[in-house]
Amino acid sequence: MPYKEKEIEKQYYTIGEVAAIFEVAPSLIRFWETEFEQLRPKKSKKGNRQYTAKDIENLRSVYHLVKERGFTIQGAKEVLKNKSVQTKDKIDMIQSLEKVRSFLVGIKDQLNTKA
Repeated sequence: MPYKEKEIEKQYYTIGEVAAIFEVAPSLIRFWETEFEQLRPKKSKKGNRQYTAKDIENLRSVYHLVKERGFTIQGAKEVLKNKSVQTKDKIDMIQSLEKVRSFLVGIKDQLNTKA
């Protein structure tokens, strides 16, 4: 079994890094912070936002509902308030399936190039 290097995780991410992860503008993330009480990142002494992995997971839930599923801001607020655990489970399941799909597509492409 080949050696697999452990992935290094940062403790805090800047708003620019988080925006790049979700491919959205930092202003949209700041707007969502005003609308969703789940999104409250820690701020440094300078006032810079510092997102933890938990903050990014909360943001992923909001992103999924608003951008991927097409909910309005108010609709996403209600879903997160009423079915927070169910929503997170579904989002986790979708992400897992997307990773499996991309892995399988990669294998298919490798097989096609060898043939």
